[in-house]
Amino acid sequence: MLLLLAEYLQQFHKGFAVFQYLTLRGILGVLTALGLSLWLGPWMIRTLQVRQIGQAVRNDGPQSHLSKKGTPTMGGALILTAIAVSTLLWADLSNRYVWVVLAVTLAFGAIGWVDDYRKVIEKNSRGLPSRWKYFWQSVFGLAAAAFLYMTAQSPVETTLILPLLKDVAIPLGVGFVVLTYFVIVGTSNAVNLTDGLDGLAILPTVMVGGALGIFCYLSGNVNFAEYLLIPYVPGSGELIVFCAALVGAGLGFLWFNTYPAQVFMGDVGALALGAALGTIAVIVRQEIVLFIMGGVFVMETLSVIIQVASFKLTGKRVFRMAPIHHHFELKGWPEPRVIVRFWIITVILVLIGLATLKLR
Repeated sequence: MLLLLAEYLQQFHKGFAVFQYLTLRGILGVLTALGLSLWLGPWMIRTLQVRQIGQAVRNDGPQSHLSKKGTPTMGGALILTAIAVSTLLWADLSNRYVWVVLAVTLAFGAIGWVDDYRKVIEKNSRGLPSRWKYFWQSVFGLAAAAFLYMTAQSPVETTLILPLLKDVAIPLGVGFVVLTYFVIVGTSNAVNLTDGLDGLAILPTVMVGGALGIFCYLSGNVNFAEYLLIPYVPGSGELIVFCAALVGAGLGFLWFNTYPAQVFMGDVGALALGAALGTIAVIVRQEIVLFIMGGVFVMETLSVIIQVASFKLTGKRVFRMAPIHHHFELKGWPEPRVIVRFWIITVILVLIGLATLKLR
């Protein structure tokens, strides 16, 4: 939106041409989203408190969590608002990738909002039934996958790229739709499962989102892409503005969500942010790198799968409680220790993911 204004003003003063630079608009995207989050955060928390939109706590969970009951939730709406406003202000709105990622983010956020609303406002402990949640996730995930497949402008956009192997590229054909569906829906639910402790999910999301922004910038530049032997995806560089907005909005939310949290993200934020990460990774053809950098999300998801499978098959539990962050809590780790150690793991995994840019 402001890019169009800058292009118009450029005829009066050449200095406005500076807004054509992705790096500048990325920085402005971070600052705008961060500023909006910090500005609107206190108002949103007060509003949630007045309306008694508070977190419900499992009675069978760690006893330390009982004190969290009633803490304002659905704060993910703050993140989505900051991301959307910042992206609309600074991104090139003629870019199809910007609209795809934004649409997926808001669509999955709507699913999470309905789930949170039923749990918190209607006092329905089940929230949105799982079958309907997965149904709508599947609808939006498949819609995004089909759109990206049908609008692909080159074979590389539907090819599976294996990091570390510069000469290996697997054409997926229609299989691209299936892979994209699982990446988007899977990442959405993985982030949601991770969102169980104060700040545990949001900072890894910020770190992975920031790293994906680097991939977007490089993949959208033909010279960098050719030098680094990564797929050149025309137009993907514009997604650095969205990734920057995600980083800014996430850091602003963390200001209020850090231990002890003043507000929780809720499904409205977790489902949306996970879907956004998955969609961006698909566009820049870095699904496997996302799997590496989001190792904490993968670990949390696998812990739930293993726990359920073990209990159904043997009647025994592998972990004291799943997802795995609760297992460590029940082992006696203080909540801040679990959170920070998971953050440290994410830093390491993100660096490994970025290292694949050169190790080819």
